Amino acid sequence: MATVHLLHAGYADERVGSSISLVRDGDALIVADPGMVARRSLILDPLAALGVEPEAVTHVFLSHHHPDHTINIALFPNAEVVDFWARYRDDLWLDHEGDGYALSPHARLWLTPGHTEEDASLIVEADDGVYALTHLWWKTDRTPDVDPLAADQAAIVRGRSRVLAAADVVIPGHGAPFRVRL
Repeated sequence: MATVHLLHAGYADERVGSSISLVRDGDALIVADPGMVARRSLILDPLAALGVEPEAVTHVFLSHHHPDHTINIALFPNAEVVDFWARYRDDLWLDHEGDGYALSPHARLWLTPGHTEEDASLIVEADDGVYALTHLWWKTDRTPDVDPLAADQAAIVRGRSRVLAAADVVIPGHGAPFRVRL
C-alpha cells in the first residue's frame, strides 16, 4: 500500500508556510504542496532523511495555486505536476479525468472547491489509514470555521463532509495532522 510522511507542518500567523507531505505508493513518490518555507532545507532535509532525492520525485500535487503552496515546485525537476485541472510535464499540458483521478494506485485527486474554485484534495489509502491532504481546513484545530478567502463557503462545507466521511487523518493546509477517527 502507501505511506504518508509530513515533511513540514505549515503555519499561518505572522508568517505563512504550507504543510508539505510525501506520499510513497509503489514506484510513485508524490510531494504535496511544496510551498513557502523559511528555507528550502525544511523540505529537502526531511526528504533526504527518508532516502528521497528531489530528482526521484515522480509527482507534485497542488491543492490550489496560491504561492504559499506552489513556490517550490521547481525543486522537483522530473516530477509531473498535478492540479485540479490537468497534469503538466515539461511543456506538455495533459488532461486527467478530474474528480477521482489516480496519481498512483492508492492516491486519488478529489475536487474540493471552496478556499478557491480550483481547490483539490489528495486522498491516500495508506497502510495506517486514509489520509486527506487538503486546504478545506487551514490549521490543526480545524480553524477557521469560515474561510475568509472562500468564494463559496457552502462548497467548503460539502467538501469537509465528504472528506470527514472517508478520512482517518487530515493534513490541513497550514498545520500538523489531526485525527478524524481512532
